[in-house]
Amino acid sequence: MQIHDGKLSIARQINCPNFDERPDGEVSLIVIHCISLPAAHFGSNYVEALFCNEISGTEHDDFGELGDLKVSSHLFIRRDGEVLQFVAFNNRAWHAGESSYRGRSNCNDYSVGVELEGVEDGEYADSQYSVLRQICQEMLKTWSLGPESIVGHCDIAPGRKTDPGDGFDWNRLRDGLL
Repeated sequence: MQIHDGKLSIARQINCPNFDERPDGEVSLIVIHCISLPAAHFGSNYVEALFCNEISGTEHDDFGELGDLKVSSHLFIRRDGEVLQFVAFNNRAWHAGESSYRGRSNCNDYSVGVELEGVEDGEYADSQYSVLRQICQEMLKTWSLGPESIVGHCDIAPGRKTDPGDGFDWNRLRDGLL
């Protein structure tokens, strides 16, 4: 696995319109998220549709406010370990929203967003931890970062976001990085 020209070699590349240029080209933070559409349902193409502006707010009761939402993430890791890349790492994905980390605002400007297919109070799959660990190792090496550069959405938007949630085992990820 390697990162070349902003793309992860193992990821299936998806054409996503929801990105723009990074203001300074910097990547210094990796943000872990979780998502499932509908809530707690896995294996559908709804997340892909959301990030590509192809989801209908009337398709499911959970989607009412999603129809006009413009969001994205750099990566999405499915339960089976498949990796989809929506935005090249050298571009800014729209994953963090209103955010700050260590006194620095607008985390989208300098972070990479990684979505895990899951729910905040549920467990994540072994294959997700395995792939996430490998991806994080490559990212840390590529951008000369330390493991402390990996945070949750909850860490950059406290009070507003809680993902990846109590179901995510941070020790399991970090132990494999050392």
